[in-house]
Amino acid sequence: MKKILLLSDTHSYIDDQILKFVKQADEVWHAGDIGNLDVTDTIKKLKPLRAVFGNIDNKDARTEFPLDNKFEVEGVTVWITHIGGYPNRYNPRVKEMLATNPPKLFICGHSHILKVQFDKKLELLHLNPGAAGKHGFHKIRTMLRFELDKGAIKNMEVIELAKRT
Repeated sequence: MKKILLLSDTHSYIDDQILKFVKQADEVWHAGDIGNLDVTDTIKKLKPLRAVFGNIDNKDARTEFPLDNKFEVEGVTVWITHIGGYPNRYNPRVKEMLATNPPKLFICGHSHILKVQFDKKLELLHLNPGAAGKHGFHKIRTMLRFELDKGAIKNMEVIELAKRT
């Protein structure tokens, strides 16, 4: 079993509130718009990190992290990308690949809107953890945490960090 912390859209912001949850996870996944790499460097000192770059990320993030990160953990296939869209409205760049080889878990960021939605057509779970940073229109900073265990996605929790100031 692996405990996963999923965050996105930090936009160069990390604080003790985020790090408290990082320390509780087995792995941390970042769905892009990292901003300054101090964010990911800080996380990597504490826990294994899987991440992708987002549209605001500079060449340093684009050199270190891929546009798409596809992998398997605990029998669950995962695809993380920053701009992926939503069920029935996937981004054209990923739509055909999703249809021909859907993962069990499809993760994106970008919208700053927390969403957990099952795509019945592709039989995958779509996750967007919202935004953990302070930049953007979102009112509350959010993340997701869950467990992966022998092919199952379990104990999904929404983490509300604080109102954005």
